[in-house]
Amino acid sequence: MTNKFKIINDPVHGFIKIPHEILFDVIEHPYFQRLRRISQTGLLNLIFPGATHTRFHHALGAMHLMFTALETLRLKGTEISKEEEKSAMLAILLHDIGHGPFSHALENMLMEDWHHEKLSLLLMNDLNKELDGELTMAIEMFQGKYHRKFFNQLISSQLDVDRLDYLKRDSFYTGVSEGNVNTQRIISMMNVADDKLVIDAKGIYSIENFLTARMFMYWQVYYHKTSALAEHLLVKILDRARTLVSEGKELKASDNLKYFLEKNKFVRATKEDIQRFTELDDNDIIQAMKFWTKSDDFILSYLCKCVIQRNFPKTMISSKPFEKDFVEDKIAKTNAFFNIENGAELVDEISRTLLPYNTEKQPIHLLPKNGEKFRLEDSENQILSAFINQPNTKYILSFPREI
Repeated sequence: MTNKFKIINDPVHGFIKIPHEILFDVIEHPYFQRLRRISQTGLLNLIFPGATHTRFHHALGAMHLMFTALETLRLKGTEISKEEEKSAMLAILLHDIGHGPFSHALENMLMEDWHHEKLSLLLMNDLNKELDGELTMAIEMFQGKYHRKFFNQLISSQLDVDRLDYLKRDSFYTGVSEGNVNTQRIISMMNVADDKLVIDAKGIYSIENFLTARMFMYWQVYYHKTSALAEHLLVKILDRARTLVSEGKELKASDNLKYFLEKNKFVRATKEDIQRFTELDDNDIIQAMKFWTKSDDFILSYLCKCVIQRNFPKTMISSKPFEKDFVEDKIAKTNAFFNIENGAELVDEISRTLLPYNTEKQPIHLLPKNGEKFRLEDSENQILSAFINQPNTKYILSFPREI
């Protein structure tokens, strides 16, 4: 008999317990094991060398924080059954199982209009059949259909255990200390009122620190100009490859990647679609890019060399869109230097927008001792919340270094 109550040593949270056998079974499943080969932060390790962690690490960390959060809520008088505990942990464990290669970078590129959450749900339903309905409640919580709404907020909201883990984990692996939030303090301040997840009012500054830490991590790490460019290059490479394949060009790639490059429509995912998707990971994309550096197509070859040789295009960043004449001048110089006519393929304006705190979408509520909860931004004690509820956009222009 296998002992399924394992303890996992995690560099971020310490020892992680597996308190339910079904969690072990899911972790051992090939669908979940694939997450070991899916980068948590795309190509971020080309900018921050330590960022080599995976979706596997993150899913386990989020599961651990879910267990800690549920224990905290129990201590404060919220009744949570063992079945609910197990289901909430399963839901967060599987929340990212639908991620494709390099996580967000290639979202919708392999299967159009198939957001990773849609694919996660598809795979969860598939697993549920295999496990005789054990995931039914977890799927309800994941979709927000379970009658106790705070479970869904712990899984997906502006203050969920998913964000708590990835901020602390990404901060740890990138070495960017601004994202190192105090997860234990924030979780210890969690409570439930009117079936909604709230924060004890005395924890207001921990929450503001969390929101600002997330903002700094986005601008300093995820939306760093080179990070944004690397992600954009991946998308362009797959888009270019798909265009060439549609024109009848032969491109060397793994069977599974070739399948997705050749197939155009995924109205309803077939059994083969699912099987091939769950066999696809970062290695397929890296192998293909290595092949394509020698492609006869200049654009595809150039873009792949940028990534594989880490010879990125030059970038400029601005708080407003670049002048049209300035961009067209870069395109003209690119055409002249490489003696090509499609230089526009190598000159790109990328934009990134961040709304640090959305006061409309599931706002964070504080709970004072009198029990009358109120919104974070309405607190007389808030320092920053009223100033981080506006979107901010930055523009990045990339063009070949040769010009």
